[in-house]
Amino acid sequence: MATERTIVKTTCPRDCYDSCGIRVIIEDGAIRQVTGDQEHFSNRGGLCGKCTLAYNGAWRDPAQRLLYPMKRVGKKGRAEFTRVSWDEAIGETALRLKAILAARSAETIFQTHYTGTCSAIAGNFPLRFFKRLGAVEVDPDTVCNKAGHEALKYILGDSTIGFDPRTAKDSKCVVVWGANPYASAPHVHKHWLRQSPGTLIVIDPIAHESAKAADIFLQVRPGTDAALAFAMLHVIQREGLLREDFLAAHTIGWEEVVADVAAMTPERGAALTDVPADKIREAALIYGRGPSLMWLGQGMQRQRMGGNAFRASALLCAATANIGKPGAGLLFLNGSATRGVSYDYVVAPHLSRNGSPTLSHMDLATTLADPARSQALLCWNNNIVASNPQQTQLRAALEREDLLHVAIDLFPTDTTDYADFVLPAASFLEFDDVLLPYFYNALSAQAQAVKPMGECLPNQEIFRRLSAAMDFSEPELFEPDASIIDTIIKQAGYDGTFESLKIKGSVYPTSGPIIQFESLEFPTPSGKIEIASERAAADGHPRAPIPHADQATAADKLRVLSPASEWMLNSSYGNDRKIQRQLGKTVVMLNPREAEARGVGDGASVELANETGRLPLVVETSVDVPMGVALVHKGRWPKHDPSHANVNILNPGAKTDMGESSCVHAVEAELVVGK
Repeated sequence: MATERTIVKTTCPRDCYDSCGIRVIIEDGAIRQVTGDQEHFSNRGGLCGKCTLAYNGAWRDPAQRLLYPMKRVGKKGRAEFTRVSWDEAIGETALRLKAILAARSAETIFQTHYTGTCSAIAGNFPLRFFKRLGAVEVDPDTVCNKAGHEALKYILGDSTIGFDPRTAKDSKCVVVWGANPYASAPHVHKHWLRQSPGTLIVIDPIAHESAKAADIFLQVRPGTDAALAFAMLHVIQREGLLREDFLAAHTIGWEEVVADVAAMTPERGAALTDVPADKIREAALIYGRGPSLMWLGQGMQRQRMGGNAFRASALLCAATANIGKPGAGLLFLNGSATRGVSYDYVVAPHLSRNGSPTLSHMDLATTLADPARSQALLCWNNNIVASNPQQTQLRAALEREDLLHVAIDLFPTDTTDYADFVLPAASFLEFDDVLLPYFYNALSAQAQAVKPMGECLPNQEIFRRLSAAMDFSEPELFEPDASIIDTIIKQAGYDGTFESLKIKGSVYPTSGPIIQFESLEFPTPSGKIEIASERAAADGHPRAPIPHADQATAADKLRVLSPASEWMLNSSYGNDRKIQRQLGKTVVMLNPREAEARGVGDGASVELANETGRLPLVVETSVDVPMGVALVHKGRWPKHDPSHANVNILNPGAKTDMGESSCVHAVEAELVVGK
């Protein structure tokens, strides 16, 4: 009998700048292979190593997936469950939520979510349920990038309107500051970044592969980025590249930073940042001449003064008029609005009856430990035991027998092990959705390739059933996927149907590059770039950015940096067996001189320890890591490590200056030898 073979185009919805096009090869109704789409502008037929392994491994392996609703029968944390029906799992969850609402309040119910999928419906529609319920949202960005968002809102008015990557053709310079595209955007690194015509400047504490590919690499000491920005501004002003006409017409508050700019000479900047003065001058001149693009990565704002660092770096755009024209601009993320899509429609904030209260992830462990403050927790789209700070305290809080805990996931994670009910989610290969990438200003189809495994359901269908069980009646809670997809593609201006979008895979709704803030009108109170911000001052911050530099780490400590590994994406893929083999042992990377000074060498067993926890590691030396730094990649699942922990066991949950966000890259620890 002849094999029936079809190919389905879809899009990777992971938390990644690439948003790769995918070809799913189907033979006789089953997936034969998941590979890259040769026609996609981002990956051009390639698929990164981690996705190749996971999408052809754990994602398609019923032995590794959650297939049925499960109810806890053992002690929390032991992952002892029995299979139940959807009706039983949803019904009992609803009964317990109703009891909490009757006896306490909705604000003792918490929900956590993040970017397990970034597709529009599966990643956002469940918020309609929680708005109606009145639950407290654990602000997802506080575990990642909230400081950067808040900072850019002060100075530009919006953090999700970035430069269009297509405008790189008109740029003479591209600055990548605090991002590692090689690991977190491998196809952007390979195609867009390395093939952009301008001079590539990379600023980072670590000499990663994107840094090594740069024309100029500034290896900045962690926590001194704002001082570096002011030193570059000093050069720009001294060399006559300051655009005083632009500052006068389109900004307010430059006079409040003039003295600090004048004082931060390249020599002083070099002493604070460890970047040689001649390199500061060279980078500043190339950037200042422009037109230049600046890509601000997630990593740079994960420091104590991360918000201030973002405001300082954004000053470079304002001072040189590198915004509002082809080949220029700044990018943190491109949100749905750059495609004309309102995610408020998907989330439906009008359903809220109590103002949609929020909590920082930095406060989650403490809050869940207190029965007076928390009675229920619903986790979906994230694995908090792996990704959150205060790992030991969080686990203890999740052991509470009186805390209703419902977890929704594709796989049995460290977090589902503590749940009362585990609900199996469908994967992106198993339902239709749309994706609005956060780097490229594209509109992409997520097309169903196969039926869901077992009894798995898409996130949105799970919450429709919960809405029904809660006796909610608002029609928004039951809107079908097809209606939402149709609305989104119409908002985006796509002149076609979802069926035609699936054939194309991804499209640009606009024919040419979108010029960031082309009108030079900004969504700030003044309508200008607010170098000095009354809103920032009212929120307790300096009116204008300051040339801050963290003090050097004490000699007996190391600054622990925990960036992404090329084999992981946050904690996604951490359960795939082939990826686990690629990861090998959990290592701490040290500069060879650092290792020698501390009496250790490659392969030595050590611990990183601080007041929050201890983590056993194996030493690996690398000249890519500066002195005073311990590099430990994030994302491993604690349950798969002999220590039952990952690098977050060292994170005390301290907050950044803005947004109550994670300053995980400010963690310090002692290196303990001989344990």
